[in-house]
Amino acid sequence: MATDLAEVQLQVRFVTKQEQYAVPDSPYAIQSNVQSSDLNTLVNALLKETNAGIEKAVEFDFLVCGELLCTTLAEHLQEKGASTEETLDIEYLERFPAPAPQDCLMHDDWVSAVQAHGSWILTGSYDNSIHIWSYKGQHKLAIPGHTSPVKAVSWVTFNGDKAVFVSGSHDQSAMLWVWDVSNNSVDCVVTCRSHDKGVECISVSADALKFATGSWDTNICLWSTSLSNEDNVPAKKRSKPDQGNTREPLSTLKGHREAVSGVQWMDFNTLLSSGWDHLLKLWDCELGGIKQEIAGNKAFFDVDWSPLNSSIIAASADRHIRLYDPRSTESIVKTTFTSHTGWVQSVRWSKTRDTLFLSAGYDGQVKLWETRSPRTPLYDLSGHEDKVLCCDWSNPSLLLSGSCDNTLRIFKAKHAVGNA
Repeated sequence: MATDLAEVQLQVRFVTKQEQYAVPDSPYAIQSNVQSSDLNTLVNALLKETNAGIEKAVEFDFLVCGELLCTTLAEHLQEKGASTEETLDIEYLERFPAPAPQDCLMHDDWVSAVQAHGSWILTGSYDNSIHIWSYKGQHKLAIPGHTSPVKAVSWVTFNGDKAVFVSGSHDQSAMLWVWDVSNNSVDCVVTCRSHDKGVECISVSADALKFATGSWDTNICLWSTSLSNEDNVPAKKRSKPDQGNTREPLSTLKGHREAVSGVQWMDFNTLLSSGWDHLLKLWDCELGGIKQEIAGNKAFFDVDWSPLNSSIIAASADRHIRLYDPRSTESIVKTTFTSHTGWVQSVRWSKTRDTLFLSAGYDGQVKLWETRSPRTPLYDLSGHEDKVLCCDWSNPSLLLSGSCDNTLRIFKAKHAVGNA
């Protein structure tokens, strides 16, 4: 059947949402055994005829029946059970350029947490320290303070020359810090204590007024990001002197039965969490109750939410990454992404493109995915020599990953592409 189909002529029409690359929408006859490289050549030839402003060839991906073309067109259509009789619409979009290694930032121990904002990168390490770097790789500060490995870091606010960030550690605390950028000095203003075991994950709300911590004690605590003393425990209640003032949580969300591995705000009142108890939970933070529960078949190690596509991605102990649509009334798992050969430890959505995300795993691999290509990652970002524990996006074209090989690697795409 595939051989017969490979020799068929198809009528196709090329369509795109990227107006600058539009070609005439009249049907063309092509052989069904073409691959995306052949289609690339054809679309670029059509572009050259109709748009003199485009001098260089553009690399495109091709979307057929809702999925990126990774095989011959014949095989793709056969798998999708699509008709070869009718004119086929092929959507094309500019391919995200391959990210190339840009920098390798050495730490003294495992790099367990990373978060970027604008020009600055925060990292947390197993040597109990936090680091601030410029996105060009310049080391600004090494910050002691925690007494156990730092497992989570997050920027809170940037205001002129003052930046606020928060860190969480296996020492059971979260710390709020103020960085004076011009003097390059940092102070711990508040220490947040309530968890009985290590803090594993942190998420700051979009309005930057509160943050959530998830812990090995199975609880999630919500905290104020205020730097004033109104939320803090009175001095006489403190058991021992601490860095900064000690603060108690605004509230505690109880419901997971094992360690909380990931937290993400979905809106000002809804928090998403993942746990080693095989559960994802959506919380109503005002009422302190669970809105929705999604069961997996293995421990979840990380979770992320994208406001661009209202979807969840979750990393799991079974090597698979799953995309969930919490609004769906049918199967909540929309897509499964399989390529890692070990535990997937970290997942992060692109902040600018609704179909791209990063994953990092115990197999030492960092992978860049397109949601419409579930069986094959767009790119494997190689370079780490040990387990990869965390990943993030710095801006549309900078990708970051931290590993047990004591490095933070920065990958840069040649240019950022517009949202497709």
